[in-house]
Amino acid sequence: MSTVQPHLTFLEHLPRTQEALAFALERHSGQRRQIDDAPFILHTLEVASLLDRSGYPDSVVAAAVLHDVLEKTDAERPEVEARFGAEVADLVAAVSDDPSIEDEEERKDRLREKVRGLGGNAAAVYAADKVSKVRELRMLLARGLPRERAEVLIARNRRSLAMLDETLPGNRLVEVLRFELETLDDLPPGTQDGADNS
Repeated sequence: MSTVQPHLTFLEHLPRTQEALAFALERHSGQRRQIDDAPFILHTLEVASLLDRSGYPDSVVAAAVLHDVLEKTDAERPEVEARFGAEVADLVAAVSDDPSIEDEEERKDRLREKVRGLGGNAAAVYAADKVSKVRELRMLLARGLPRERAEVLIARNRRSLAMLDETLPGNRLVEVLRFELETLDDLPPGTQDGADNS
């Protein structure tokens, strides 16, 4: 099955990211986002766009496009390193869950602490991923995600924000994540003018 590479203007000046996108499209082929049934790659492209528009270099944006290939495809780190270099592979590995940890909360806590220890570009990719995920959470809530499940995810993202505040103080992506979480609280989906209609 051939996959058409989307034409996105932010990619025009990013040759390494374009190569990463071709690889990611092949690996994520057939995968769909739960929230809207769009191709899964839309999530990684949103993360990449956030990083590009925040001034990060091609290698970091490329890592953003690839950030889920180790978790959600059969790609392995050596293959990513052989194709895109150690810097990109290190970033992808830095933001990937450890599949050997069965408990979801423990797995997410460990990832957060790993990113805290690495900081820098790993924290930036992580922050952009969280922005995208909180936006998806808003859509899931609008479509009926049980509030109890949402509260678990919101609390997890608040812990991520607290870590990122320490790791990347004042970073634009961290401030965007703060905005997304604050508006999820103050202007949740399913309301009009801030009043709950349920």
